[in-house]
Amino acid sequence: MHELSILVEVVRIVDEMAEQQHIDSIKTIVLQIGELSSVVPKFLEEYLPYVVETKPRFKDTTLEIETLPGMAKCQKCQTVFNVVENKGYCPKCNSFDKDLLCGQEFLIKEILVPSE
Repeated sequence: MHELSILVEVVRIVDEMAEQQHIDSIKTIVLQIGELSSVVPKFLEEYLPYVVETKPRFKDTTLEIETLPGMAKCQKCQTVFNVVENKGYCPKCNSFDKDLLCGQEFLIKEILVPSE
C-alpha cells in the first residue's frame, strides 16, 4: 500500500512544477521503476484516478511506466546478471553473493503535455 503515498508525492511534485511553468494540463507522467524497488506499477496505475480526482490539471493524465532491470555483479566470478530472472543466484557459478548494480530506482523521467 505504500504505492498510494508514493503516487501522492509524485503528483504533488508534478503539480508544483506545472504551476511554476504555467502548464494547464498534464498528458502523461513517465516513471522509471526498478524491478527491485518494491513498488508495484499496477497499483500506481489503479490509484491514479483517485489521487488526481480533485486536480483539474490531471483530468486526462496517464502513467507510462518503464521497468528498469535489477542487475547485480557476482562477488565470486564477477558475472553481471539479472537478479529476478536468476532468482538471485549467479547463472555462471550459482553463488548468491552479489553486489547490486541497479534496479532499485524510482524516477520521474518525463512529464508530457498536450501538443497545442
